[in-house]
Amino acid sequence: MRITSNQTPRSSSGAARDFLLTDSDFARVRTLIHQRAGISLSEQKREMVYSRLSRRLRELGLTEFTSYLAALEADNDSEEWQAFTNALTTNLTAFFREAHHFPLLAEHAVKCPQPLSVWCSAASTGEEPYSIAMTLIEALGSRASSATIIATDIDTQVLEKAAIGVYTMEQVSKISPERLKRFFLKGSGAQAGKVRIRPEVAAMVQFAQLNLLDPRWDLKEPFDAIFCRNVMIYFDKPTQGRILQRFAPLMKPHGLLFAGHSENFSYVNQPFKLRGQTVYELSALGAHRAKGNA
Repeated sequence: MRITSNQTPRSSSGAARDFLLTDSDFARVRTLIHQRAGISLSEQKREMVYSRLSRRLRELGLTEFTSYLAALEADNDSEEWQAFTNALTTNLTAFFREAHHFPLLAEHAVKCPQPLSVWCSAASTGEEPYSIAMTLIEALGSRASSATIIATDIDTQVLEKAAIGVYTMEQVSKISPERLKRFFLKGSGAQAGKVRIRPEVAAMVQFAQLNLLDPRWDLKEPFDAIFCRNVMIYFDKPTQGRILQRFAPLMKPHGLLFAGHSENFSYVNQPFKLRGQTVYELSALGAHRAKGNA
């Protein structure tokens, strides 16, 4: 049946659309991404969902969201699940974002027994784990080469960019000239106008895909610090609580947990105590309980 003009899918603003996103489709998207990645999408995210997933429909040659979602639900191991998750993941990051955290990390690193280990649980395109690496080099000098930074993210596409470690001048515009000279290589030829992380900095960071909702995290070593910044805001409170409880057994005594500027975990009955602005410390009681549950 041919669709007439008054049946053309339209957005809330009245603009014509290529596809129809029904209330049922949107509800299914919200359910699926919550089950898969723990992300809680509000009603206000409908336009974002349409914009991002409609690209997948075009690439796959599909004509409706209903059939796309049905195909996902029919095959729990489909590779399309990763593309679906990547599409609905927000990756806002910057070098030395929330700058007050890094002097605290440096102070903590100097006091910790070596070698140091840090987990960056939302690495995105690499700015955060590389900022951690630069901070450790400045704080520890030659001892920083033995430090390990595990950088994970649910989005495989951003991890690929992070591992390459190439950035535009705009992306590094807020980094001091001293740090730019010390930690980056200036591009030339086809890479003119860009910079690359120096090999000695990149060597400290190990990138891997990880979903915080996975029943098992393939992480072997206890960490002196965990960065989980601006991630929990996408989870509901029960999910936040479960993740915080799982962090504790992975941390060394008095390890630090760095949260995002809009995240507050004081309401959760968890083994951390507030150390500073959006920085939490594993308490002695929390460490004891974590050890008993390990």
